[in-house]
Amino acid sequence: MNAAELHQDAIVIDGLVIAKWDRDLFEDMRRGGLTAANCTVSVWEGFQATVDNIVKFNQMMEANSDLLRPVLSTRDIRRAKEEGKTGIIYGFQNAHAFEDQIGYVEIFKKLGVGIVQMCYNTQNLVGTGCYERDGGLSGFGREIVAEMNRVGVMCDLSHVGSKTSEEVILESKKPVCYSHCLPYGLKAHPRNKSDEELKFIADHGGFVGVTMFAPFLAKGIDSTIDDYVEAIAYVMNIVGEDAIGIGTDFTQGHGHDFFEWLTHDKGYARRLTNFGKIVNPLGIRTLGEFPNLTEALLKHGFSERQVRKIMGENWVRILADVWGE
Repeated sequence: MNAAELHQDAIVIDGLVIAKWDRDLFEDMRRGGLTAANCTVSVWEGFQATVDNIVKFNQMMEANSDLLRPVLSTRDIRRAKEEGKTGIIYGFQNAHAFEDQIGYVEIFKKLGVGIVQMCYNTQNLVGTGCYERDGGLSGFGREIVAEMNRVGVMCDLSHVGSKTSEEVILESKKPVCYSHCLPYGLKAHPRNKSDEELKFIADHGGFVGVTMFAPFLAKGIDSTIDDYVEAIAYVMNIVGEDAIGIGTDFTQGHGHDFFEWLTHDKGYARRLTNFGKIVNPLGIRTLGEFPNLTEALLKHGFSERQVRKIMGENWVRILADVWGE
């Protein structure tokens, strides 16, 4: 089976997409052969604004039902593959939308939210993000983790501080993930994870989605798809071939104002970081170029079995566990 045939046959899952949602993007997802994606519907928003975001996305899914289908279970992911559509998993990049109400966890689960990042860069009621002094998981945070375990929402630790991450990993009765991260061993950056952190999450049954966000790659905006594959190989060498997948962090279609909102605490307060120019690695600059990743993995010596696992099968397996299937 050649690269194009393998990509067409495989389940392809992107563990984090925070692009500009419109018809053009959904068509590009189909060009890329994307079976499913974890799509961000909340970052700095509270409960009401997040519900409003979900309402808008529901309307977009209905208007583009020839391209998309909602994902409430891994069966829906497989149905999306059969139908030639892209399955949409709703995800949060911050538990802020739960506010101080544990009951909201189940409410959002019923609205289709399957993955929630515990903190986005800074402190919230649950714990601490990666750009602040890390106080660890709060008592309330432990209750939130337990409720997420109960209703079947995956705990994501990508933007979370190291101490809070460690305590969530130990607290959770279900596997947790870094849905989109890169190794600190290839570039020292607050958002990247050390070898020890990568090994710790894998040793406790967790999962690592590897991102290609250029500011976190060793060569920055000069990176290519081969540099991205190098990062995948680096992580797999630590966590193994069963605990790794893709989480690109595609921001396709967004402009300067969006990144200003992301990089200020709460969307408006102090500046946390400055990404500078953002250009995705040459060879995978759009979602439509996803088939190039399958080809690049094969070219770099990954087996067909490993490619299938990395491109989506591992995501399906771990989501089935967390979602209680």
